[in-house]
Amino acid sequence: MRAGSPRLLREINDRAAIDALLRNGPLTRSELEGIIGLSKPATAQLLTRLEAQDIVRRDGLRGGGRGPRAQLWAVNGGLAHVAAVDLTPDSVDVAVADISGATLTEHHALMPKGSDVLTVFAEAMAKAASDANLQVSDLHHVVVGSPGAVDPATGQLGFAPHLPGWEGFDVVGRLRELLGTSVTVENDVNLVALEEMITGRAVDVRDFVLVWPVDAVGSAVVVNRVLLRGATGGAGEIDWMRVPDLSRQDTGIDRAGTRYGDLLSNSSVTKLARSHGIAARHALGAVTKALSQGTAGREFLTDLARRIAVGVANVVSVVDPELVLLSGEVAQAGGSVLCELVAAELRRLVIPRTPVELALVAGHAVRLGAMHSALAVVRDEVFGLPANDMLPPLHSAR
Repeated sequence: MRAGSPRLLREINDRAAIDALLRNGPLTRSELEGIIGLSKPATAQLLTRLEAQDIVRRDGLRGGGRGPRAQLWAVNGGLAHVAAVDLTPDSVDVAVADISGATLTEHHALMPKGSDVLTVFAEAMAKAASDANLQVSDLHHVVVGSPGAVDPATGQLGFAPHLPGWEGFDVVGRLRELLGTSVTVENDVNLVALEEMITGRAVDVRDFVLVWPVDAVGSAVVVNRVLLRGATGGAGEIDWMRVPDLSRQDTGIDRAGTRYGDLLSNSSVTKLARSHGIAARHALGAVTKALSQGTAGREFLTDLARRIAVGVANVVSVVDPELVLLSGEVAQAGGSVLCELVAAELRRLVIPRTPVELALVAGHAVRLGAMHSALAVVRDEVFGLPANDMLPPLHSAR
């Protein structure tokens, strides 16, 4: 055991150095020394050893100050590559990155109606990989964010009738065969919750629920910083809940109960908006208009908050989270006003006084979560760095 100790210590120090470079980007020897706590000679030896193994490379010089410029060191990003995909009924959005987290290319492709979805998906992946001077099979891991949930026992995608062409077969197995590499398919809202834990509002929160209200309704439940997936992968699929319509305006929805996803569909929300005198083609437009239309706008937003809160209340009653986060385009448009209205309605429905806040991560939230998930898998495989929920923010290739 003692004979193996120096080797074990070197491995521990090497992993600490690699982790520091991945988290912070290029560092000088003295900066790395300060982070990992080794002496100057030991850090220099470590860098020499990792450079000889092609794990780290020299990456320019740190300028500034009166003294000589210092050599920068960085992880060799070319050791492995990953792809993150945001799959929707209408499109495939792909990003390719190296193991350092540098985004090499992005590609967006439309999903034509009635098309062979697997062919379109494969073509989009091939184009994204080609733009990064890679073959799809060169990708070490691909994470696909998708509506619905994959049953771990069968690999089949469920809870996603709005994603035609993707049901009835082993999605994960078929994609692995099609792409020639390892693939994970994860619920899109789960990936948004993951990103919120890494760079968003939930960095320091242990138990929370993230809700994507309106249109593609869904949620993610996080307990003790672990995503709750359920026996068939369907935890958080709240759009299938039966709920009453608590809005003051009657728009013809059965007051005895309807599917939560139907209650908050685009057509249902725009109909509710029209009942308040707000005309819009989609829910996003209705919420945007409402914020600038005084009393009528406020009444519509309050009615919408009632509809959102009735579903959230069921989750809060069971999970009792520290925080509820609202995410997605409509939530972002409604901002703090919508969050406050939902929180007020929630207090009328349940005992816990759970705060409701706006998710911080916007833009490509699903894809960002997928990228961090893919990097966690590959960094564990290549460097032995255990997957965790505190990966650093992503960046673009220089």
